[in-house]
Amino acid sequence: MKEINPRIDRSRKVIEIRGLKKAFDDFEVLKGVDLDLYQGENLVVLGRSGTGKSVLIKIISGLLKPDEGYVNVLGEEVDRLTPKELDALRLKIGFSFQNSALYDSMTVKENLEFPLIRHAKDLTQKDRDRIISVVLEAVGLSQAMNQMPSELSGGQRKRIGIARTLILKPEIMLYDEPTAGLDPITSIEINRLINEVQRRFNTSSIIITHDLTCAKAVGDRVVMLLDGQFQRQGTFDEVFDTNDERVKAFYNYNFID
Repeated sequence: MKEINPRIDRSRKVIEIRGLKKAFDDFEVLKGVDLDLYQGENLVVLGRSGTGKSVLIKIISGLLKPDEGYVNVLGEEVDRLTPKELDALRLKIGFSFQNSALYDSMTVKENLEFPLIRHAKDLTQKDRDRIISVVLEAVGLSQAMNQMPSELSGGQRKRIGIARTLILKPEIMLYDEPTAGLDPITSIEINRLINEVQRRFNTSSIIITHDLTCAKAVGDRVVMLLDGQFQRQGTFDEVFDTNDERVKAFYNYNFID
C-alpha cells in the first residue's frame, strides 16, 4: 500500500464538491456526490465503465455543467465563472487524457511548446527550451524531443501527454484512465510517474480509473463510485474490507496482486 504523503495539508481543500448531480436525459449519472481533494494528495476515483467517473472530472474542469450542487476549485465556484475566469482557472488544472491528445503533425518539442506559446507569451525561446527540457527529463524522455508521436510507443505517448500537461505548472492534475490500453509493465511505469509528478511538482491529483493495480500504487486515498454515489472511501485496503457484494465483485474481477 502506498504510504500517505507527509506533505499533505489536510486543512486546505483544493477541490470541494457537495450534492453534485448530473443526468443525461432520464439517466442519472451522479446522484448527489460529495468529494474533497486536499493539497498534495493523490485521490483515486474507482468505478466501472459508464459510472460517471469521467463526467465528474469534466464538471470539475468546467467542460460540463452540473444539474445541481456546489463545485469549488481553488477557491472558485466553477459554474459561476465567466468564460474568461474559467479559462484562467483551467490554466491551473492539468488534464491528462486517455489518448494523450498529441498533435500528430507536430514533433514532441512542438507539442510541448504549443501551450507555452499560447499561454505564456512573455517567455523567450531560451525559456521555452529550458522548460521543455525540464518536463521531458521529468518523464524520462529527453531523447524523444525531435520525434513524431507516430514514432512513440503507447506508454511514451502517455508520458509526453503528461509532460505537456505539466508544462504550465498546474496545481491540480486530472488523470483520465492513465493506464488504459497499456501492457502491465508500462502501466507500472506510468503509476511510478504519477507518484513522481506528485512528489516533484507538488500537485494535487484526481486519478480516474478502473485499474485496481493503479489505484493501489498511486492512491493516498481511494473512493469508489457505485450507483451514482461514493459508497466507499479510505485507503485501498479499507475500501475493499467489506462484505458489499458490488465491491467484492469489482475486486475479484479486476485486481491483479
